[in-house]
Amino acid sequence: MILLFALLIGIVAGLRAMLAPAAVAFAARFGGLALAGTPLAFMGYAWTPWIFGIAALAELVTDQLPSTPSRKIPVQFGTRIVTGALSGACIGAAHGMLVGGLVAGILGAVVGTYGGAAARGAMARSFTSDRPGALIEDVVAIVLAWIAVSMA
Repeated sequence: MILLFALLIGIVAGLRAMLAPAAVAFAARFGGLALAGTPLAFMGYAWTPWIFGIAALAELVTDQLPSTPSRKIPVQFGTRIVTGALSGACIGAAHGMLVGGLVAGILGAVVGTYGGAAARGAMARSFTSDRPGALIEDVVAIVLAWIAVSMA
């Protein structure tokens, strides 16, 4: 079950790259995701959730801009894989499955990146505007992040 939550947080990283590590860092700091004593303990340090949280909020805003590049270009895609790996590894590490969580987070990031792009493109065509699809994707990412970290 833990690997499913690591996969889920990876999907969140594919949808919104900074939201996944922000959710994990806040859970590590305040919500009981036990990372103390693991190589990922820094995710629960005092400043880490706030740094990732600000980055996540900035991403939610910039994602609405027409100049934002595709999530499938190498830099964007690579960032999503790295944040998915980090976030999945955190969920796994809290339960003694760091490597399994890391792999699940990477797989989830790939699924989230391509699935999110396809879904958002379909919504943009359906709504004849990108904004409603982007907002729906924001809500889905936030809900999935909350589920992943609260259940793990």
